[in-house]
Amino acid sequence: MIPLSVPNLDGNEWKYIKDCLDTNWVSSVGSYVNRFEEMIAEYSGAKYAIAISNGTSALHISLMLAGVVRNDLVIVPNITFIASVNAITYCGADPVLMDVKGDTWQMDLDLLEEFLSEQTAVVDGQCIHKASGRTIRTIMPVHVLGNMCDMDRLTELASEYGLNIVEDSTEALGSFYKGKSAGTFGLLGTFSFNGNKIISTGGGGMVVTNDDVLGKKAKHLTTQAKADPLEYYHDEIGYNYRLVNILAAMGVAQMEQLPGFVNRKHEISKLYNDQLSGLEGVAAQKMGEHVEANHWLYTATFPQQRDLLNYLIAAGVQARPFWVPMNQLPMFRDQLYFTKENVSDKVYGSCISLPCSTSITDDEIMTVTNLIKDFYHKKG
Repeated sequence: MIPLSVPNLDGNEWKYIKDCLDTNWVSSVGSYVNRFEEMIAEYSGAKYAIAISNGTSALHISLMLAGVVRNDLVIVPNITFIASVNAITYCGADPVLMDVKGDTWQMDLDLLEEFLSEQTAVVDGQCIHKASGRTIRTIMPVHVLGNMCDMDRLTELASEYGLNIVEDSTEALGSFYKGKSAGTFGLLGTFSFNGNKIISTGGGGMVVTNDDVLGKKAKHLTTQAKADPLEYYHDEIGYNYRLVNILAAMGVAQMEQLPGFVNRKHEISKLYNDQLSGLEGVAAQKMGEHVEANHWLYTATFPQQRDLLNYLIAAGVQARPFWVPMNQLPMFRDQLYFTKENVSDKVYGSCISLPCSTSITDDEIMTVTNLIKDFYHKKG
């Protein structure tokens, strides 16, 4: 089997994890947690980085810190992994699902501007959804597959309508817009280090921010809001969301290799694009203008998507379909979905993600692309 996206553990992972075991520093306090946070902050250019148990928890705490409360609405793209929308519901809020662009698969900013201008009003500095009277306090752009939308335009719209930005950058470590790191455009940003991400700690996440108050608050809330270094005195409801030292040690080793991982992802994307360029109807994700993407998960649109997907899986290639659009899931079917042409459904019905681990060989990529060419040749 050629796997879809697996960790590349060719660095100091064993050495650093063994150090944790040898010294008994395996829980949420330890030098590797601090080092990992410092490395992410330095790489992203953020003032604060707070290590979290997973990306979903990072989204949850970031939305809370951005002021999202029960009965709020949060704008989020309709094409995303479900964690984005689940985190909104953890706050007692509901999503406003925004359709995506057909080529970049990012939130459609033309639609967003139309929605804000026609269906909302700014009252006392707050964005109010006119039909329901509910407050829209936050917008969550999702940098799908490491791509990014026009962040200048997004921040302008957010400012005009009084919206906080919480970036779901969980797939976008190593992506930049005009030289600025994903995750650093809004009030808060998040990264994920799940097993399939560009770097992995097995499970883990990070909150980044340039806000002094929010940076300190994030660390406080994610350590059970313990307010005294000795006494078990907690001054508000907190969360057990801190990343443990043994996983942070793996993160430090992975961060040492991140530049090489990003370079390899670029090579993989180029090789796939070159090999698939002559196939009619096959189109890779278009990168946004001014975006230097990390090309986290190579995904393209393919004719006869389901038949090709089954063909690749039967041949030992771990290909995968795209996420089911959020408005098609039973929990979110009744949520507001703003669209003109239901692009999300077209994207879902045509996309396949192909193997692109940083450890994949060029020969393995050629095996995948030759299988795809053979499939279309047999189909005539």
